[in-house]
Amino acid sequence: MRGYNLTDLTPVFGASIDGLDTSQPLSTRTASELMQLLDTRGLVVIRNQQLSASGFMALAQSLGTPVVHPLNGHTHAEIPALMLHSNIIDNGKSIGYAGTERQWRMDGAQLATPWRASLAYAVEVPTQDGMPLGATSFASTRAAFDALAPGLRQQLAGLRAVHPYGTGRKRRATPYFADSGLTQIFKRGIEHPVLRAHPRTRRPSLYVSEACTSHISGLNDGDSARLLDELFLHLAQAQFTHVHHWQTGDLLLWDNCATQYRTADDYALPQRRLLYRTQLKGP
Repeated sequence: MRGYNLTDLTPVFGASIDGLDTSQPLSTRTASELMQLLDTRGLVVIRNQQLSASGFMALAQSLGTPVVHPLNGHTHAEIPALMLHSNIIDNGKSIGYAGTERQWRMDGAQLATPWRASLAYAVEVPTQDGMPLGATSFASTRAAFDALAPGLRQQLAGLRAVHPYGTGRKRRATPYFADSGLTQIFKRGIEHPVLRAHPRTRRPSLYVSEACTSHISGLNDGDSARLLDELFLHLAQAQFTHVHHWQTGDLLLWDNCATQYRTADDYALPQRRLLYRTQLKGP
């Protein structure tokens, strides 16, 4: 991006931007360059931002089309596409979604057209002894694909995986047999290629995750589970990952085809956490 300092977060993915003030309207060129950077690096970190709820959404609208999350009971009272991730209790009621994403996941995988990107902004960050808690780890699905053994890459070519909303690893409780049809819960899933091409760069990625993928179509439950477990272990390797330790004012954007994430569940009230969150329509 012209006029700003860029630093790679890891050798294989991620970038941080210094000098960009997202509280001010972005020019069309800057917004385009920011999304191009996201396409190529998969994760963008911008620290020391000052965003209100409306300012956060104005930024999102300049980058794409924000969409309402299915967990719409945890959204901002006046801004439906702004989701609140928070453990804060107000008048005996949680102000937002208090759950943590402890398993690797890809936002929007349960949709026929997955979300292009997710944005999150840190309003309050829990700490202990001055150290931030609730770190979010990101993994590059592109780098994971690039490092696949040739034989495994060939085995995965043409395979499709099912992504039902809200099931993920619960597939263990409902065995699936390819020759007996799908159970009702699996019928609600969406199939995507295991090796998915990025919608804009066309670079392939490994498109399965612990929290979102129930099984691989055409395989019996045992073979599907063994292959997925192998892929999950492969994706979680340190050389493909980056751990982000949140600070108040952090703004993060991640590409939902090239990147997956999980969050540490290491905080509890009175340690308060509040993130603004939205997602952009794909592809």
